Amino acid sequence: MLVLAHISDLHLDGSTRATERAERVRDRLWELPMGVPPARAKSRARRNVDALLVTGDIADHGTEPEYEEAARILGLRDGDVPFPVLTCPGNHDSRAPYRKALLGLPGAEGPVNSVQVFDDGAVLMCDSSVPGSDDRELDEETYGWIEATLDELDGGLPALLAFHHPPVALHHPLPDSCQLRESGRLAGLLARRPEIAGLITGHAHTPAATSFAGRPLVVGPGVTWTLRLPWEGEQVADRDAPPGIAFHVLDDSGRLTSHFRVVT
Repeated sequence: MLVLAHISDLHLDGSTRATERAERVRDRLWELPMGVPPARAKSRARRNVDALLVTGDIADHGTEPEYEEAARILGLRDGDVPFPVLTCPGNHDSRAPYRKALLGLPGAEGPVNSVQVFDDGAVLMCDSSVPGSDDRELDEETYGWIEATLDELDGGLPALLAFHHPPVALHHPLPDSCQLRESGRLAGLLARRPEIAGLITGHAHTPAATSFAGRPLVVGPGVTWTLRLPWEGEQVADRDAPPGIAFHVLDDSGRLTSHFRVVT
């Protein structure tokens, strides 16, 4: 069984508000129980979180200072983290500063893709951003990387694909105006790859669960603000709503279950 915490859309911009919300979420995650449960409690054994996924729009303007703050908040510089922190860019992010100031890598403009392999599954963090644009797609290089990575795993583990932009309508005009482009190509990938157990995205600032091409698709809540749906009123951004966290469980049968929490 694989247990993943998931946050999205921090939009760190140097403001006290953005920093406070991100740190509040970080503190809740870092305070999760750790350690081995007592042997007498096997039927209710505590399962630790295996990793934290951060699905894009980490920075608001894509500047190095914003990523330096993100690296500090997420513990990526000092390594003082209770579990691996896996990230991918969104349309507000900028690849070269992201690589340099967040990941500590040489700045480059190619897609920022990475994989983390666990005993019970693999997570592919994919880049759906387009440099210099609010466009959104998994490009040729990223599709090739996904195929090669899955080939190396040889179908031995269930895999989750995580990226920023949902590939389906969520029934709000704002996120629906910027869905992932060429979703048919992604559907074709899923049809060829039964080992892909589900998709995890961000971008919409609302926790949501649906399906795409026969696989579960889960959208993580936003840290910075929450999207109000059309039937909730005319205001689009609820800046007073508390930030949210998702917890995804990929069990031994390859079934994905998601739970949502708010951080008050």
